[in-house]
Amino acid sequence: MLTDDFRTATQQLMYTASGRTVAVSRFTPEVLPDTGRVVLDTVRKPYDTGEVWISLTPAEARELAGMLLRQAAAVDRPQSLRPGRIEVDPVAGDLYAVGARSHTVTVDQPVRAGGGDAAPTPVELCASALASCTAHYAGGYLDRHHLSRDGLRITADYTMAQDGPARIASVSIEITAPSLPPDRAPGLLAVVRHCPVKNTFDHPPNVTVSLNDTEGALAS
Repeated sequence: MLTDDFRTATQQLMYTASGRTVAVSRFTPEVLPDTGRVVLDTVRKPYDTGEVWISLTPAEARELAGMLLRQAAAVDRPQSLRPGRIEVDPVAGDLYAVGARSHTVTVDQPVRAGGGDAAPTPVELCASALASCTAHYAGGYLDRHHLSRDGLRITADYTMAQDGPARIASVSIEITAPSLPPDRAPGLLAVVRHCPVKNTFDHPPNVTVSLNDTEGALAS
């Protein structure tokens, strides 16, 4: 079942430590209209005498959950979300699926905060956005100057404010780029310091919050 043509284009594969290949896909409307089904496939092994089973590490279980959420979001929203729009759907407890275009990520809370710790927190994703945006611009700088990305690594350490309101108080980003000559360091730093996420931190956007009900939007 892993090679059916009508699912190949939508298929995501995971290879587990126990030797399983797990494929997560969905029925496409062109083949089976209005099915709204996510498909989970694996290959029968010689040791599957009575039933097919899969064992997962905790990390593999989280990865599989993310793959299922992404396919479920694609079934719910056959058309990609428009750029600039984010949709958040509850999964279980404090676990939420966050949709952006045709992609889905998850957020959760630590156990001590009442969550299941199945995914990063929104605050961690906020700091991650800054670190990964830095990585994108650093990688682009290396490419433009024909320098290797080997060993490129970005770390970010953030602290929360001790006073109200609850917020990130500081973020410290460190870039490791072994291929970067010393004379290129100022140029790389100038580029990454102006990535869109850092610009957003430096120039906070106007944020409005409103409440929708059956009568329409209510005042924030």
